[in-house]
Amino acid sequence: MSDTPSAARLQPGSAATALARVAVLPVDLALRLFDPPMRWLQRAIGVRRMAYVFLLPNFAFFGLFVFLPIGINIVFSVTGGAALFPSERPYVGSNQFAYLFDCGSFLDPASCREDHFWRGVANTAKFVVFQVTAMVLFSLITALVLNMKIRGRGFFRAVFFFPVLLSPVVVALIWKWILQRDGLLNAAITTLGGQKILFFVDPSWAMFWAVFVSVWAHMGFYTLILLAGLQAIPADLYEAAEMDATPRWRVLTRITLPLLWPNMIVVIVLALIKGAQTFDEVFVLTGGGPGTATLMVVQYIYETGFASQVQNFGLAAAASVVLGLVLFILTLLQFAAARRKEI
Repeated sequence: MSDTPSAARLQPGSAATALARVAVLPVDLALRLFDPPMRWLQRAIGVRRMAYVFLLPNFAFFGLFVFLPIGINIVFSVTGGAALFPSERPYVGSNQFAYLFDCGSFLDPASCREDHFWRGVANTAKFVVFQVTAMVLFSLITALVLNMKIRGRGFFRAVFFFPVLLSPVVVALIWKWILQRDGLLNAAITTLGGQKILFFVDPSWAMFWAVFVSVWAHMGFYTLILLAGLQAIPADLYEAAEMDATPRWRVLTRITLPLLWPNMIVVIVLALIKGAQTFDEVFVLTGGGPGTATLMVVQYIYETGFASQVQNFGLAAAASVVLGLVLFILTLLQFAAARRKEI
């Protein structure tokens, strides 16, 4: 056996062994350099506190790129003026929020002083209701089908996940090319003898396609989460149900859905946050039109703070604070409902 080529490659003096030693040399050198200071630090602060040392880079990252921008945004929301630096902006307190909430009726955006903000709120609420409902429903159905023993199951799993890998802007441009006046879909309709449909002129069609494109683009991610939950359910439960001749609908409602509920909560919360923050796909697809039919809150924040001729950083920051608080409250309510159901 020692004369075989494979055995020769494993001999201590072989070229493969030498190459492996060269490959691990930088790692070994780094470990030797960091070992003395880490040992000293462990003796100085104790073994229990070493976990904080390893968490410190993550804390620094979140502090610099998450908590610091949130703090700056809050500062901008309580200051006014057109200056960019916070030190040059006068303190105005809650004036920005009072301006946003100056409404005769919150159900009628036209009665509000900043009507575009409340039109964005109404459109975002409508979008979230339809998008999250469709997202969860189709993701669940797709996960259930892909969890079955069907031919080409791996291929179909890859197909459903592929849109997630695309950039949202690319997705929106593809569907805009399909749905425009002289696009692919209208070409198919006219070939069959129908009339062209102006999808981006009719407000109802524009909102429908905004929801459809968003579901199409992100459904694979949520399907993957639910599929992982389905595969974690013990097979013994299904075997016992099959031995008892339990109907499929009862297996679904009594075994699958209750055990899948933690994954469903994750999907609902993530889809809710993603839906409320929708911007790039809808902005590229419809531009917020026709008129303000598909104007979302995030697009309002972007246009108010950056795209308008008179940039109002304070008002945009106040609107983003309101959106963040709403998302935070909705997330807490979702987790509270999930915990109550588990209890």
